[in-house]
Amino acid sequence: MSPSTNLSIGFVSQTNIGLDKTSFNSILSYRWKPKPTNTSRFDLINAQYVRNLDPGDFFNVYNSTYNSLNAVAEDLNINNPIYLNDDNDLSIPQGTSLFTRDVLNGSIATTSDQRETVRNIEERRDRLTQNNLIVSTSYNWIRNTQKGIYDDDYSLFSIRVESAGNVLAGITSLVGEPTNSDGNRTAFGVEYSQYAKTEIDYIKHWQLFSNNVFAIRAFGGIAIPYGNSDNIPFTRSFFGGGPNDNRAWQAYELGPGSTGGINDFNEANMKLAFNGEYRFTINGSFKGALFVDAGNIWNVLDNEDNPDAQFKGIADLSTISVGSGFGIRYDFGFFVLRLDTGFKTFNPALEEGRRWFKEIKIPKAVFNVGINYPF
Repeated sequence: MSPSTNLSIGFVSQTNIGLDKTSFNSILSYRWKPKPTNTSRFDLINAQYVRNLDPGDFFNVYNSTYNSLNAVAEDLNINNPIYLNDDNDLSIPQGTSLFTRDVLNGSIATTSDQRETVRNIEERRDRLTQNNLIVSTSYNWIRNTQKGIYDDDYSLFSIRVESAGNVLAGITSLVGEPTNSDGNRTAFGVEYSQYAKTEIDYIKHWQLFSNNVFAIRAFGGIAIPYGNSDNIPFTRSFFGGGPNDNRAWQAYELGPGSTGGINDFNEANMKLAFNGEYRFTINGSFKGALFVDAGNIWNVLDNEDNPDAQFKGIADLSTISVGSGFGIRYDFGFFVLRLDTGFKTFNPALEEGRRWFKEIKIPKAVFNVGINYPF
């Protein structure tokens, strides 16, 4: 069975990239192989604490969100210098903070749509700048029939289930920890996350002839917040796009739903992804590929109230995006360098009647550089 126990402890300090943060991780896991093709991993404890060091820099990092807030201020003809910088835009962080406060408390008269926009921005800012405490338990089962790195005819199936926050919920309830102003309990002064998450991944390769391979992948994941949480931590949410996902969109650019990637980093708590790729040899170590990618992310059973971002039923599968394209790869033997070019074949963010084949042109192409195959 080749059982093994692993204890890992890590500390990361990040500066000058996004919101400066420190992160502490500790994992106690068990791994065993009851069969050569089957692997099980049980994480008894996976604890992560993330502390944001410079939350006041949020609007400098998330430019699209800042532009949306600033656009509301411009529509309202805001000219009070306490909100503005020398360019008559909202100053960061004082102007953005004061403007948001005064809109939400009614000091600044707005339309209902303008107030809703500001409220959504403030909820997103609060979520992405808050410190996170995640204590979870998970189980991962993998069946991989690949006999070696040169085996191009195999399948891989993986299922993972995760539960977070239940132990802390029990402890804080037992000791009578009071709830804070948001109605949530804290541990060590931080609101802990509570959710259930499931991911299923299937990959199949067929060797057609010589070194030509047809490969497919199907992925589905959902994370449901409950109890102490009404959303999923950013580090545990799903995103779409990028060199290993839908290659017609850049990473974090896709979705949620038909919203059109309105944020700088778009993520949600449900994801579907489907990929197909035909790989062939051009000459020697030069390889080529033709691919089709489909999928999207959505919000479900959380505090997102934008209907265009939500998955409410089967009808919302109509917002699955489709990308297609081609790739050039070079096989160095110990790794593969690839350049994939993707085109938005079906873009659910466009208006009805214009979603198919309107962006298959070189200026609209997305170029992806990757190491090794995407699946």
